[in-house]
Amino acid sequence: MTIADLKKGSLFIVRRVRVDKEIGKRLADMGFVKGAQGQFIRRGLLGDPLQVKICHYNVSLRREEARGIEVDLVLPEDKKKAVRVW
Repeated sequence: MTIADLKKGSLFIVRRVRVDKEIGKRLADMGFVKGAQGQFIRRGLLGDPLQVKICHYNVSLRREEARGIEVDLVLPEDKKKAVRVW
């Protein structure tokens, strides 16, 4: 599953970033690294951009970039176990 597949309000943990070159490095600098936790906030009117909260701040991503970030969904019963960093 990728960030582009998430629904509004979904909590996630980054599994892997599959974006190459400069954009991949920038995403890592912004906190999109393995194990980072975040929340999908909303999708733009036409489906682009996507707003994500990670490392205590909001980031807007293009749908194409979001498709390159693999995540694990934090299910409601797992929320108690998740560390609140969002």
